[in-house]
Amino acid sequence: MNDGKYLDEEEKDLAESLKSIDIQNISKPTAERQKMFKSAAREFIKKETKMNIRIDEFELEKIKEFADSEGLKYQTFVKSVLHKYITGQLVDKRKIS
Repeated sequence: MNDGKYLDEEEKDLAESLKSIDIQNISKPTAERQKMFKSAAREFIKKETKMNIRIDEFELEKIKEFADSEGLKYQTFVKSVLHKYITGQLVDKRKIS
């Protein structure tokens, strides 16, 4: 799936630190802690907004091809591209003739 080439430094550090966690020895969170996690997740989801756009059929097919090559659903791929563009992380590595 993702080999790390699209991660920023913070994400790379996080991914690296996750490798050192022994998941066999992690205890189940308490009911109170689970409730806190669920509440935080609901709050995060509430902050997202839906967006509808009209797009040319050919362009949508190309987007789906790019998404598939990244192992992503096309909506997730579009969201990722927009996020990278807005944060200045989007770099086009294709050679344009």
